[in-house]
Amino acid sequence: MGQHTFLAFDFGATSGRCYAGTLENGKLHMQELTRFPNAPVHKFNHYYWDTGALFSSLTAGFAAGVAAKITPTSVGIDTWGVDFGLFSVEGRILNPPYAYRDPQTNGMPEKFFELIPRREVYEATGIQVMNINSLYQLFAIKQNEPGMFERAYSLLFMPDLLAYLLTKKKCTEFTFATTSQLFNPRTMTWEKKLFDAMGVSAGIMEAIVMPGDVIGEIKERIILIEGVPPIPVVAVGTHDTASAVLAVPASDRNFAYLSSGTWSLMGIESKEPIINDSSYRQNFTNEGGVGGTFRFLKNITGMWLLERCKAEWELRDGKKLEYAELVSMAKAEQPFRFLIDPDAPEFANPENMTSAITGYCARRGQAAPATDAELVRCIFDSLAMKYRYTLDKLKEFAQHPIEKLHVIGGGAKNPLLNQLTANAIGLPVVAGPSEATAIGNIMVQAMAAGCIKSVDEARAVVRNSVELEVYDPQDTAMWDEAFGKFKVET
Repeated sequence: MGQHTFLAFDFGATSGRCYAGTLENGKLHMQELTRFPNAPVHKFNHYYWDTGALFSSLTAGFAAGVAAKITPTSVGIDTWGVDFGLFSVEGRILNPPYAYRDPQTNGMPEKFFELIPRREVYEATGIQVMNINSLYQLFAIKQNEPGMFERAYSLLFMPDLLAYLLTKKKCTEFTFATTSQLFNPRTMTWEKKLFDAMGVSAGIMEAIVMPGDVIGEIKERIILIEGVPPIPVVAVGTHDTASAVLAVPASDRNFAYLSSGTWSLMGIESKEPIINDSSYRQNFTNEGGVGGTFRFLKNITGMWLLERCKAEWELRDGKKLEYAELVSMAKAEQPFRFLIDPDAPEFANPENMTSAITGYCARRGQAAPATDAELVRCIFDSLAMKYRYTLDKLKEFAQHPIEKLHVIGGGAKNPLLNQLTANAIGLPVVAGPSEATAIGNIMVQAMAAGCIKSVDEARAVVRNSVELEVYDPQDTAMWDEAFGKFKVET
């Protein structure tokens, strides 16, 4: 197989990192080069992404690679989903890209369904309805800033936008396109009737490339760092969950996955999109995967709840809190006293998450959590229950028996939540790798370079390269009883 090193840029909605991954003799060795915060900028009552800061994070990663004397075979970029920028014919960005939590999309799905019925939109795209979807963002811009489309020549989603800044090549990678609710997974084309309904030309959309395709080479004048060669930029699974799912260390098909981070994405792999009456009623989504698969999944609000609470407590107390400390606090608390639906609308982007949670409990006649520890336990118990609820629904669609749940991403490092999840679902939880997205990003690059031949081989490399933790279910009768309370309370 020889030795190859690949650079992976993984941009999350709250933080990002750059990794160098070296593949040698069937094992992957990861080296973190940079880690950086990422957050939308709030101005003029809107939330935007700072493309200049994102590009600076790219250059910092390249500089760190040069300092470490790394000569990469290629580079890949993945990001969070749905957000995009609009460009003029000259290739200039028309305004900072809106962040998906911007309030401009509130109520937009319902307005759009006056043009095309909800069921028809789902039938065409297979994507669950969420305010944040690219479709409703584009519709909101058309409603609020119609003049922009007199100048808009092309639309680039965030990973494609960053790749364009490096290569000056425009394209849209398949896995990201499928998440937008602008793409038809059956015809494998942009769904023109959605654009026609908005009064937006579908001509602003770029050609689709597949994971493993080479977008272009970095232009020397783009990265003003001595020692950076004209590296090929590979289209990886540019939607971060697509890359993460490729890194699931499964040895067969009898599993579900949970990509656990700011969002929790729970799903199964399917050879074809699953679009029918039942998937529509239950609002499941079909997103493209690496290797010609589809990720049939549900988006669940994840550690966003705790991230916001943590930030509020740090501001209140004037000191940084470690996640290990929060986990320890929650472990000592009595379970099931407070249960919430993590996906309730009031948790989307409240001014104060602590108050949103206590208010939710009070409105439903529950006792409200009064301490930080009780709030953390409330979040963990509720997430575990929501995972059980979602997994039960997934079993109705799975083409294989589900015998275990693979937890990947940052949540793989949360032993308490992993154990609670195993207890709730009554199945083993296999935790790891925590940096699944960066690993999957690198695996696609390795496939493009001919170092790895298939998804199964990529997963074998992951199993051979990372340590995994297995959590067997405990106290299942108690959790079954509590699950009944969860369904009533939420």
